[in-house]
Amino acid sequence: MRPFALPCFLLLVWPASQLAAQTAPAQVPDLRERIELFSADLADLQRRYDVPMSGELHTRLRERLQQEQHDLQAIDFATLPRDARIDFLLLENHVHRELQHLEEDAARDAEIAPLVPFAPLIVALGEARRRLENVDPEAAASTCASLTTAIGAVRTALQQGRFDALPAAITQRAGSRMGALRGALGQWFRFRDGYDPQFSWWVKSPYTDADQALSDLQEQLRARMAGKTGDSTLVGDPIGEASLLRELAFEWIPYTPTELVAIAEREFAWCDAEMLKASRAMGCGDDWRAALEKVKTLHRAPGEQPQLIKELAHEAIAFLEQHQLVTVPPLAKECWRMSMMSRQAQRVNPFFLGGETIQVSFPTDAMSHDEKLQSLRSNNEHFCRATVFHELIPGHWLQRYSQARYRTYRGPFDTPFWIEGWALYWEMRLYDLGLPQSPEDRTGMLYWRKHRCARIVFSLNFHLGKWTGPQCVEYLIDRVGHERAAAEGEVRRSVSGGYGPLYQAAYMLGGLQMRALHDELCGSGSDGSGSEWTEQRFHDAILRENSIPIAALRAALAKAPPPRDLAGWRFADR
Repeated sequence: MRPFALPCFLLLVWPASQLAAQTAPAQVPDLRERIELFSADLADLQRRYDVPMSGELHTRLRERLQQEQHDLQAIDFATLPRDARIDFLLLENHVHRELQHLEEDAARDAEIAPLVPFAPLIVALGEARRRLENVDPEAAASTCASLTTAIGAVRTALQQGRFDALPAAITQRAGSRMGALRGALGQWFRFRDGYDPQFSWWVKSPYTDADQALSDLQEQLRARMAGKTGDSTLVGDPIGEASLLRELAFEWIPYTPTELVAIAEREFAWCDAEMLKASRAMGCGDDWRAALEKVKTLHRAPGEQPQLIKELAHEAIAFLEQHQLVTVPPLAKECWRMSMMSRQAQRVNPFFLGGETIQVSFPTDAMSHDEKLQSLRSNNEHFCRATVFHELIPGHWLQRYSQARYRTYRGPFDTPFWIEGWALYWEMRLYDLGLPQSPEDRTGMLYWRKHRCARIVFSLNFHLGKWTGPQCVEYLIDRVGHERAAAEGEVRRSVSGGYGPLYQAAYMLGGLQMRALHDELCGSGSDGSGSEWTEQRFHDAILRENSIPIAALRAALAKAPPPRDLAGWRFADR
């Protein structure tokens, strides 16, 4: 009997699209392209709607973020291949985080509204300029005059003490926003000044008055802050426990701030025990402060610091290659550079900064005698040993070299837990593998490790509202052994707002995450014996994933397909 078959004429008229639908596999969404397009959209919106405190900016960003969130919900996660799953989770998390930050920024601006009631006038001018609306010069002059009056009313209220009850952090935040608003007002004015004779004739004088009024108000706020807090650069702006918990959730870290402080104290205890061993080996008995004091005197003479940095960089690279720990490309070894930090820069960062160019702290001739001594002591030879490889190779420079070459589209997911955690992980790993051979070297490396523990303790206590900036300074001096200028610079950098609230905690916590991941994949032995992951393969794989939360990195390197939820990895439990 012949098998059933459709008549030929039916085959000819059957819709080709339906035949294709029966045979074509489901199209897998291109997550890399989606991430790149989404990132470009956000960048365009932020450049277009660039007026501070702008309602238009808030609305347009929220709309684009919510659209991306809606589109991601339509993707079937279970059908995605491994790499696409990781990218999906990263993008979904990023969108959620940006939406949360958008709402938090609006709430924080609402808190300072009483101090900047004139902000809507500046915002309206800036938004109209971006819309390229025609300007009525006389009306614009009246707006500037109204702005001067409104600013004057705030100055009067300040003088009368009506804002004395406001927390110092809110006052400082308002001063920062005033600076941004003043910049926006200047951009609005300069756009037409000199190009539109009527505009310049009407607006120049009232604009100048408004700009001066804003400057005077900022200065009044700074004086008020100095009178109430002493060094206003140590005030900062704590975010509170609820926001800290949200930030930890975005990193898929399942610990509370209180638990993290306890983890830091546990790591501190290990450092203390190791420091006592080194102190005894140096002939200082159990007086670790005496050992630290001795190490601080072992610095190079003025003018010789660059040569030391070069020697230490080559030492670290040779050690890595000898032990086959990570691939060091020839171009990475060739292209790093060095610069010396100014006196002013060292007020904010008393130690080194790094990347392709290592920025070296050492006394300058412009410093006072006391500043020179503190800088010499803070950047002694044994402190520098860990700092150099932290900043260069295998630390930040090797990271940046890899980030420019592998999975570059993951730039929006950048996290200090990968950036700083990797560099801190190497401080731990190279200590265990014997890079520091003398007790002085071990003391220098332990100083930094204690410093990272202290960063968790003081930064989280600061953002929880338990400690002030000056209390953080005293803690660093007492618990770690910082010079006062170094401790003040460290806290100033931490609370100034230039870094995220978890940045300082991310050094040690990210390092602990990477150490836990190393033990999972390579085993806790020094050579990774018994595992398919060699040290070199493990470390190279981390660099090729680019900067992402460590929980996502763990999922990317695991044998099993990435799960839908990455939370729950208690990496620091023992």
